Amino acid sequence: MANAVVRVLVVDDYEPFRQFLRSNLQQRPELQIIGEASDGLEAVQKAEELRPDLVLLDIGLPRLNGIEVAHRISRLVPAAKILFLSQENDPDILAKALSNGAKGYVRKQNAVTELLPAIKAVLGGDRFSDT
Repeated sequence: MANAVVRVLVVDDYEPFRQFLRSNLQQRPELQIIGEASDGLEAVQKAEELRPDLVLLDIGLPRLNGIEVAHRISRLVPAAKILFLSQENDPDILAKALSNGAKGYVRKQNAVTELLPAIKAVLGGDRFSDT
Protein backbone atom coordinates (compact mmCIF):
# COMPACT_ATOMS: atom_id res chain seq x y z
CA MET A 1 0.00 0.00 0.00
CA ALA A 2 1.23 3.43 -0.87
CA ASN A 3 2.12 6.16 1.63
CA ALA A 4 -1.14 8.02 0.97
CA VAL A 5 -4.02 7.33 3.30
CA VAL A 6 -6.65 5.09 1.71
CA ARG A 7 -10.21 6.28 2.33
CA VAL A 8 -12.50 3.31 3.03
CA LEU A 9 -16.29 2.94 2.92
CA VAL A 10 -17.59 -0.10 4.85
CA VAL A 11 -20.92 -1.56 3.68
CA ASP A 12 -22.57 -4.39 5.60
CA ASP A 13 -26.00 -4.76 7.15
CA TYR A 14 -24.63 -6.69 10.14
CA GLU A 15 -23.34 -4.23 12.76
CA PRO A 16 -21.04 -6.74 14.57
CA PHE A 17 -19.21 -7.39 11.28
CA ARG A 18 -18.85 -3.65 10.60
CA GLN A 19 -17.46 -3.35 14.14
CA PHE A 20 -14.99 -6.18 13.42
CA LEU A 21 -13.84 -4.35 10.28
CA ARG A 22 -13.54 -1.03 12.11
CA SER A 23 -11.42 -2.55 14.88
CA ASN A 24 -9.11 -4.25 12.36
CA LEU A 25 -8.75 -1.33 9.98
CA GLN A 26 -8.27 1.31 12.67
CA GLN A 27 -5.02 -0.42 13.61
CA ARG A 28 -3.68 0.39 10.14
CA PRO A 29 -2.58 4.04 9.84
CA GLU A 30 -2.69 3.85 6.03
CA LEU A 31 -6.44 3.02 6.11
CA GLN A 32 -9.09 5.52 7.18
CA ILE A 33 -12.77 4.60 7.46
CA ILE A 34 -14.65 7.60 6.10
CA GLY A 35 -18.12 6.13 6.25
CA GLU A 36 -20.36 3.14 6.78
CA ALA A 37 -23.62 2.00 5.23
CA SER A 38 -26.04 -0.74 6.27
CA ASP A 39 -28.03 -1.09 3.04
CA GLY A 40 -27.44 -0.88 -0.68
CA LEU A 41 -29.10 2.43 -1.44
CA GLU A 42 -27.27 4.12 1.43
CA ALA A 43 -24.02 2.63 0.11
CA VAL A 44 -24.48 4.13 -3.34
CA GLN A 45 -25.40 7.52 -1.87
CA LYS A 46 -22.41 7.55 0.51
CA ALA A 47 -20.00 6.41 -2.20
CA GLU A 48 -21.13 9.23 -4.47
CA GLU A 49 -20.92 11.76 -1.64
CA LEU A 50 -17.65 10.62 0.02
CA ARG A 51 -15.78 9.31 -3.06
CA PRO A 52 -13.85 6.55 -1.25
CA ASP A 53 -10.69 4.91 -2.58
CA LEU A 54 -11.88 1.48 -1.40
CA VAL A 55 -15.35 0.04 -0.78
CA LEU A 56 -15.65 -3.08 1.40
CA LEU A 57 -19.00 -4.47 0.28
CA ASP A 58 -21.32 -7.31 1.30
CA ILE A 59 -23.48 -9.03 -1.33
CA GLY A 60 -26.59 -9.72 0.76
CA LEU A 61 -27.84 -6.21 1.54
CA PRO A 62 -31.34 -4.84 2.13
CA ARG A 63 -32.96 -2.47 -0.40
CA LEU A 64 -30.33 -3.08 -3.12
CA ASN A 65 -28.05 -6.12 -3.37
CA GLY A 66 -24.28 -5.74 -3.34
CA ILE A 67 -23.84 -6.75 -6.98
CA GLU A 68 -26.08 -3.91 -8.12
CA VAL A 69 -24.35 -1.59 -5.63
CA ALA A 70 -20.96 -2.49 -7.15
CA HIS A 71 -22.29 -1.82 -10.64
CA ARG A 72 -23.65 1.62 -9.65
CA ILE A 73 -20.57 2.65 -7.66
CA SER A 74 -18.32 1.62 -10.56
CA ARG A 75 -20.23 4.05 -12.78
CA LEU A 76 -20.52 6.88 -10.22
CA VAL A 77 -17.03 6.65 -8.68
CA PRO A 78 -14.87 4.83 -11.25
CA ALA A 79 -11.67 5.35 -9.23
CA ALA A 80 -13.07 3.46 -6.22
CA LYS A 81 -11.81 -0.10 -5.84
CA ILE A 82 -14.48 -2.57 -4.69
CA LEU A 83 -13.72 -5.58 -2.52
CA PHE A 84 -16.55 -7.94 -1.65
CA LEU A 85 -16.71 -9.43 1.85
CA SER A 86 -19.52 -11.94 1.92
CA GLN A 87 -20.66 -15.35 3.11
CA GLU A 88 -21.79 -16.20 -0.41
CA ASN A 89 -20.21 -19.35 -1.88
CA ASP A 90 -22.23 -19.82 -5.09
CA PRO A 91 -19.71 -19.72 -8.00
CA ASP A 92 -22.25 -18.06 -10.35
CA ILE A 93 -22.91 -15.26 -7.86
CA LEU A 94 -19.17 -14.80 -7.29
CA ALA A 95 -18.54 -14.57 -11.04
CA LYS A 96 -21.36 -12.03 -11.38
CA ALA A 97 -19.98 -10.03 -8.45
CA LEU A 98 -16.52 -9.85 -9.99
CA SER A 99 -17.89 -8.94 -13.41
CA ASN A 100 -19.78 -5.94 -12.01
CA GLY A 101 -16.84 -3.78 -11.05
CA ALA A 102 -15.39 -5.54 -8.02
CA LYS A 103 -11.67 -6.31 -7.96
CA GLY A 104 -11.72 -8.86 -5.15
CA TYR A 105 -13.70 -11.26 -3.04
CA VAL A 106 -13.11 -12.54 0.48
CA ARG A 107 -15.45 -14.85 2.35
CA LYS A 108 -16.31 -13.43 5.76
CA GLN A 109 -15.04 -16.53 7.55
CA ASN A 110 -11.60 -15.85 6.03
CA ALA A 111 -11.55 -12.11 6.74
CA VAL A 112 -9.18 -12.42 9.71
CA THR A 113 -6.38 -13.81 7.54
CA GLU A 114 -7.31 -12.67 4.03
CA LEU A 115 -8.63 -9.11 4.45
CA LEU A 116 -5.32 -7.22 4.50
CA PRO A 117 -3.71 -9.25 1.67
CA ALA A 118 -6.90 -8.69 -0.35
CA ILE A 119 -6.87 -4.94 0.31
CA LYS A 120 -3.22 -4.73 -0.66
CA ALA A 121 -3.79 -6.68 -3.89
CA VAL A 122 -6.87 -4.70 -4.92
CA LEU A 123 -5.26 -1.34 -4.18
CA GLY A 124 -2.22 -2.47 -6.16
CA GLY A 125 -4.38 -3.08 -9.19
CA ASP A 126 -4.56 -6.86 -8.90
CA ARG A 127 -7.58 -9.10 -8.51
CA PHE A 128 -8.00 -11.17 -5.38
CA SER A 129 -10.24 -14.09 -4.54
CA ASP A 130 -10.01 -16.53 -1.66
CA THR A 131 -12.27 -19.04 -3.39
